[in-house]
Amino acid sequence: MCWVDKANWIEVSLTVTPEQAEAVAEVIGRFTREGVVIEQAALPDNPLEENLLEDHVRVYGYFFADAGAEDRKRKLEEALWHLGQIQPLPEAQYRLIQDENWMNAWKHQYQPLQIGERLMIIPAWVENKFPERLPILINPGMAFGTGTHPTTQLCLELIEKYLQPNQTMFDIGCGSGILSIAAVRLGAENVIAVDIDPASVASTQENCALNGILDKVVIEQGSADLVLTGHFGLVQAPLVAANILASVIMDMIEDGLSDLVQPGGLLILSGILDYQADGVIQKAGECGLTLLEKRSIEDWVALCLKKA
Repeated sequence: MCWVDKANWIEVSLTVTPEQAEAVAEVIGRFTREGVVIEQAALPDNPLEENLLEDHVRVYGYFFADAGAEDRKRKLEEALWHLGQIQPLPEAQYRLIQDENWMNAWKHQYQPLQIGERLMIIPAWVENKFPERLPILINPGMAFGTGTHPTTQLCLELIEKYLQPNQTMFDIGCGSGILSIAAVRLGAENVIAVDIDPASVASTQENCALNGILDKVVIEQGSADLVLTGHFGLVQAPLVAANILASVIMDMIEDGLSDLVQPGGLLILSGILDYQADGVIQKAGECGLTLLEKRSIEDWVALCLKKA
């Protein structure tokens, strides 16, 4: 099947065990520049099959349905085949999604969401009827971090609890910019937001503009290493947040993520499945970070760690 249409996207997904999810996400991430998501797999309608998916997760991502789509799909299939030689994998599922259908689906499903004690995530097309809450206006586009996923909710709750007025926060892997917006709403003096994905950078810029806080958030394409070079004029902050995959977090800790946290400062990490948490805590401990708080929703975990 040939997909060539600039207005369309291709969704690729696999339903796998949590143990397989990280490796599958890493492979999919090589070919889907717009991000990878891991979520609890939906149970099938047939009750006889329920037990088959109770402990499974769905890994999925998107790439443009452009002239290079077929070649990208072929290379992705080859990479999944090699991974499947270690442990059998189900066939990847592909779905063509039109931009218009994507947004219509979001507008139907995406409703205002209350987070923590003070925050309210509000879709851009919905009137703000929550004056008692701090609004985070989000136009989801094709970047991830809309607040509907447990990892984002957990991060927001921890930022709300631990961010102090007039602090600076680093948002590493900013996605849609939702954590940056929340930080400013909660009193951050400024935020430095970076993401390796240009679509996420554009989405963060759009959403920060939507919330009228562009003067408070510096947004650039890059990762923790860009901050560590001194590119932004400071290399440490009292609060650093990263809502990414656990495998990426582990690599970033190896590459100096803890160096971004000032002495006595906090590192908030999410995107971690519960069975991965101990490994992340141990790795962080090797870099002088101790666990301050652990929160969970379903199978997902967020950590708040303190630097000595």
